[in-house]
Amino acid sequence: MSDLQPTRTFASLGVPAPIVAALAAGGITAPFPIQAITLTDSLAGRDLLGRGKTGSGKTIAFAIPLVTALAKSDERTRQGSPRGLVLVPTRELAVQVSEEIRKLSNFMDDVRILAIYGGRSIDEQFKHLKRGVDIVVGTPGRIIDHLHRKTLDLSEVEFLVLDEADRMLDMGFIEDIDFILSKLPEKRQSMLFSATIPEGVRK
Repeated sequence: MSDLQPTRTFASLGVPAPIVAALAAGGITAPFPIQAITLTDSLAGRDLLGRGKTGSGKTIAFAIPLVTALAKSDERTRQGSPRGLVLVPTRELAVQVSEEIRKLSNFMDDVRILAIYGGRSIDEQFKHLKRGVDIVVGTPGRIIDHLHRKTLDLSEVEFLVLDEADRMLDMGFIEDIDFILSKLPEKRQSMLFSATIPEGVRK
């Protein structure tokens, strides 16, 4: 794998030109190992389980296929349900991941991203959801709050990411995640990233 790194470029992995331009604008010109290893499969629509620590580049590894999938869609809804869902363990990570996705979509048409987490007005989040979003990045507890209130519809989700899954397991979110997954279509692309892969995460 390491001997592939020097010759790999984002373009050679199939990343669309607008995203390559956004990466370059952020000073990123060559893929990290986890990106070089996973992008070909994820861009082809395959499910993926990846192991990567903080700082390994995993956010970009899942954000690129997520944004690409939206760009290729001919039926992007303007006032409907999100097509992408990213579950994260903390509000800080929700903000960080949503900003990374937003940067990647800088050179694309109006990709609408919303971070959903506790400690922020749920009514304000509802207003954004009602106007329509393409990608929701959220913590399990606040996602479930919206589901119970019927202010979030996950029936159109085509792309699911579980980020830092081992932390969510440690924080007791597994039952919450199971509930959220029960609200998603069975036909979807799923990606799971974790620093470690304990048995609970593997299940």
